[in-house]
Amino acid sequence: MSIAPERSRVVFQKLEQDLVKLSSKPRAENVHRFRTGTRRLQILLGELSPRLDHNQKKLLKLLGRIRKRAGKVRDLDVQLAALRTLKMPREPRRKTQLVNHLIELRGQQEKKLRKAVKEDTVREIRKRLKRASKNFSPEASRDPLAVARGMLERINREDAPATEPLLHQYRILSKRARYAAEFAEPSTEGEHFISGLKRMQDVLGDWHDWLTLTQTASEHLGEVRESSLVAELHNVTGAKFRQAVAVLSQMRAKLALAPEPPAPVPARAPGKAARPAAPAA
Repeated sequence: MSIAPERSRVVFQKLEQDLVKLSSKPRAENVHRFRTGTRRLQILLGELSPRLDHNQKKLLKLLGRIRKRAGKVRDLDVQLAALRTLKMPREPRRKTQLVNHLIELRGQQEKKLRKAVKEDTVREIRKRLKRASKNFSPEASRDPLAVARGMLERINREDAPATEPLLHQYRILSKRARYAAEFAEPSTEGEHFISGLKRMQDVLGDWHDWLTLTQTASEHLGEVRESSLVAELHNVTGAKFRQAVAVLSQMRAKLALAPEPPAPVPARAPGKAARPAAPAA
């Protein structure tokens, strides 16, 4: 199954729009959309295409530099969003202090991001995006669903313990697998697979957001014995971890990989006998 042509065209067009918005106003939603669009393009060109040409390599390199800067801003945005939802009757000043600290850090990272999206850089990326879009051939691509399942197959082992490193791996790969699967032509199988990946991505992302916030709070306010706010964040993060483990267990079963169908046997010319199979090495 090849890529849905319309879906690949939209990625190029939307990323160009998101880049322009990011360069003018690096607000939280613009940062998030740019990073998501860049990841989708990386999957499209890096995972689903047969090979990268010179323009595509240069394009991904330029986008990668900006995405890295945007990622630091995004991390602070999600920490602020999580912290603002926390109901904390004790230590309100500590919460305000942490909010202000995160806002200050975000301002510092935004300045660095603005420097990365200079006018000449944006102009070059837009030119390369147009060229890459024009030269991209959906018909020559790999099967998006097969690629997505292959990504998860690397770590989809029932006997692997649910540790923080494993959750980190699933968080990253479920996101990449979802982006790959969404390039496929619409189908019931694809919709079911993508739905499971979204569920996994949401719960793992939520856990990771709180984990990052807890680490930032510990660095700024001290450990559990020094701050009841940090203690509460540890409690929330622990609950998020247990929820993530439960959902991951369910999704690993639901998204279990189906065995690949056997390769078709090539037709023999009339009158020729079948050659015996070679002995196993």
